Amino acid sequence: MTVSEARAGEATSPAQSAKEAGTVRPRRRQARGEARIAQLLDAAASVFCTSGYYGASTNAIAREARVSPGTLYQFFPNKEAIAVELGDRLMDRWRETYGAAFVPSHMELPLDRMLDAILDPLIAFNCENPAFAVLTHGSEIPGVITQEHDILHATMATRVEQLIGSYLPELQADQVTRIAAMSFILFKAGLDLIMSHEGDEREAYIRELKTVMYRYLDPLVCEGPTGVASREFDTPQGYTEGRVG
Repeated sequence: MTVSEARAGEATSPAQSAKEAGTVRPRRRQARGEARIAQLLDAAASVFCTSGYYGASTNAIAREARVSPGTLYQFFPNKEAIAVELGDRLMDRWRETYGAAFVPSHMELPLDRMLDAILDPLIAFNCENPAFAVLTHGSEIPGVITQEHDILHATMATRVEQLIGSYLPELQADQVTRIAAMSFILFKAGLDLIMSHEGDEREAYIRELKTVMYRYLDPLVCEGPTGVASREFDTPQGYTEGRVG
């Protein structure tokens, strides 16, 4: 190797080091950026729950996140962009939640345990993420969110119908459709009551919802479409007395 070649090699080493360092620094900046986005979205969720989507503002979200409006605008151009990103993330989590709730193994459970296995994670998600309800209701919500919610709503309704059909295979298709629709409406109405209360009263409404669902479905499970017992389960005492244990 000549001296000039050696010097050339030495000259490239710092550049290579800088390049290697450069590949690390953007990752660190990206991690910090993701953390800041998460911080802003958490703040937005809080503001949306407190003020509603229409009453929320980027300034209020920045205050809640304890950052300057300028910092917020580095990541989001306006309130709608924040809502869309938050809505996307919440809907992804909701898909994971109901996907885990409506698993085939739950179809093998007695009715009371099946209701627990399905309803508990769905209720818990909504209680832990109240901004989800805010961003999926109201005429002022960005259209892209409502469109995604409508698709999600239809998908979940289909899953409920599939569940009813699998759990009660003796029923005719039109009857399965009606029972699934009624069950879905009962769940949504009960969830609204649950979300409007806290603490012990919320727990009481959760029990009431399960009682309503059980008493609606239990006659179908026990008798089937022709009055003949289709499944033999021990009826939990709590359900028959108006409370779910």
